[in-house]
Amino acid sequence: MSSEVLLDVQSAGIQFGGLKAVSGFNLKINKGELVGLIGPNGAGKTTSFNLLTGVYVPTEGEIFFDGKKINGLPPFKITRLGMSRTFQNIRLFDELSVLDNVKVAYHTHAKDSVMSSVFRMPSYFKSEHEMETKALEFLKIFELDKYKDETAKNLPYGKQRRLEIARALAANPHLLLLDEPAAGMNPFETKELMDLIAFIRKQFGLTILLIEHDMNLVMGICERIYVLDHGVLLAEGSPEEIRNNPKVIEAYLGEEVV
Repeated sequence: MSSEVLLDVQSAGIQFGGLKAVSGFNLKINKGELVGLIGPNGAGKTTSFNLLTGVYVPTEGEIFFDGKKINGLPPFKITRLGMSRTFQNIRLFDELSVLDNVKVAYHTHAKDSVMSSVFRMPSYFKSEHEMETKALEFLKIFELDKYKDETAKNLPYGKQRRLEIARALAANPHLLLLDEPAAGMNPFETKELMDLIAFIRKQFGLTILLIEHDMNLVMGICERIYVLDHGVLLAEGSPEEIRNNPKVIEAYLGEEVV
């Protein structure tokens, strides 16, 4: 794992009217790390993801990605820089095929012009063929290739989650943000997801930031964990340090963080 910082969040925050949703948020992730972000419901985890990905513009602090300040950049530009995400509630193109859902992500880096697309020039067909070939390769990795022509909304829940991760990876990210990927999964599906995250991290050399309520998953795969509570950073450390941190246990209403 590299000691080179990929994501550097410096005292970032956002205020909606008189409400501070996130305040003074500091986070550093080195290239190659797998880091968790946890906290009780309403702690500000997804809001923090929205700050990182350009959905929200910080009202305080600064965010640097691979050395570049990204405050105020729109989401599509942040994606092009190499940051991709999934969502707490699955957001697929329900009426498109499984294959087309992945192909959509490749258009982020497509080099053919609007003119070539409109007039169906040779470069357009070449680009489309390349994208389809790459998309099929991703579907094989995620064991979704046999569903390539299926409408996305007809996939079982666990496979929809896989498809969303495959689409995020197709954008060719350096940093992958996963927002509660195990939500709604049974224990068997969650174990499969843990194996999948470990595999794609190694296979693609990814850095991963993960929000998750399933503590067995977080403690089982994350190297470091940040804890938010009421929009403020409560703790940061190894899984063992977080598991035994009195403030963290209190934030989780006295329940043991296992």
